[in-house]
Amino acid sequence: MVKKRAVELALIDGRAAWEVPPSDWEQAKRELTGKSDLDPKEETLQSAPESERWDPVPGSAGQKLEVAASEDEDAEGRSDNEILIEQGINEAELDQAKAASRRDL
Repeated sequence: MVKKRAVELALIDGRAAWEVPPSDWEQAKRELTGKSDLDPKEETLQSAPESERWDPVPGSAGQKLEVAASEDEDAEGRSDNEILIEQGINEAELDQAKAASRRDL
């Protein structure tokens, strides 16, 4: 059964029936025995809970770094776009105030 499946895999990949590489034999054996397609290390990793899959120093809580100011932010942390919007709002309010005072005259 393994040989038959390995030949099928070779044919699917466009190889001749006598050109069955070791990888096809391994895949056929995994499929027929019900083993996972993952290697043992990968299988162990996948079986671990999501929160524990990557821990560079197990048991280390780590530390939080300060967020560095970006080049396009001012001292208050506003981006260039936020600054431009605020300036536009201020100018619009000033224009409205000027227009209202002209109407009153």
